[in-house]
Amino acid sequence: MPTMADVARSAGVSVATVSHVLNGTRPVLPHTRQAVLDAVDELGYTPNTLARSLVTSRTRSIGLAVSAISNPYFTEILQGVEAGALEHGYSLLIADPHDDPDHECKVVQLLHERRVDGMIVAPSADPRELVSYLGRHRVPTVFLDRVIDGVIEGAVGGVVGGAVEDPADGRQRFDQVCAENTGPMARLVAHLAELGHRRIGLVAGLPGLSTTAERITGYRQGLTAARLSYDDDLVVHGDSASAGAERATATLLSRSAPPTALVTANNAMTIGTLRALRDRGLSVPDDLALCCFDDFAWADLFSPRLTAIAQPSREIGAQAVRVLLERLAAPDRPARTVRLDCAFVHRTSCGCPDSGERGRPPQSSPSSQSSPSSQPSQPSQFEKGNVS
Repeated sequence: MPTMADVARSAGVSVATVSHVLNGTRPVLPHTRQAVLDAVDELGYTPNTLARSLVTSRTRSIGLAVSAISNPYFTEILQGVEAGALEHGYSLLIADPHDDPDHECKVVQLLHERRVDGMIVAPSADPRELVSYLGRHRVPTVFLDRVIDGVIEGAVGGVVGGAVEDPADGRQRFDQVCAENTGPMARLVAHLAELGHRRIGLVAGLPGLSTTAERITGYRQGLTAARLSYDDDLVVHGDSASAGAERATATLLSRSAPPTALVTANNAMTIGTLRALRDRGLSVPDDLALCCFDDFAWADLFSPRLTAIAQPSREIGAQAVRVLLERLAAPDRPARTVRLDCAFVHRTSCGCPDSGERGRPPQSSPSSQSSPSSQPSQPSQFEKGNVS
């Protein structure tokens, strides 16, 4: 097996120069760099990653802890993380915390013990131990999809969220990347209200998650903008899962005054809701209009086609990698929260006639770096297409 010394002899340079070219540790003249790369290619040299990590204290690996990897939304996020990591020469170690706080801490500790350079984590509904571990060990981390910087109000049954602020000065300690939630959910509610619906139900996600709280806030803002009153009987929790949503939808339909329209707060719950409606012989949109948060590949194949909010899932994953690499390059820079725009995909499950639009919108780019508590635009200001 060829060594770095063999590459140096073939290229006519020192071993140190070969190291600088392969590790990017110092600028090298273009013709020298090319000579080294030609020698690497000719000899079939493969760098010893383990030996390099002992010298640089970097393994060029990223730990990814994301629950429900089988969910198409998180699968696409994973694809974005993987593509971003490979683009920058990083490998990926993946673990599923199963949305369980105890298991979450175990898998994060195992990833840390594998000496990953940094982590990307979609936190559970109770991330206190996770935050404590990451802060105590100063692990470079980006929180993905679900944010935990501060207390988030609006959840049915209480307040959720956790603090990632430094107790000494109140500054945010961890970077975060997620989609906008509040404004897009308000957009769905506003659309249904514009179609004449006055009893709009919500199948919300797992209590404790920031995505659940923010989408409930958006639901309430959409009602307020439409001058509709909030009715606690019209909000149920499907716990972010298909089976939970099926049960929750059945509860809504059993009310003495059931909703005439429903909004589901993620793609898995949309499936459960559709199953509950089918079991009762109800037709969408003739008997009940439906809009959903999360578009997915086959939403356009349903009959009716699903009106949905599409999240830029791949871009969320890729952006998380970029933010993590920026953190590794500048450990002392201020932490930030990056939110990405979503898109309103207008189809027919809401009760509108078929406009002929098909397919999913393109992935969008990062929006302003706002905190979860920042107020979105009012629904009346949204136009069809990107929303923020």
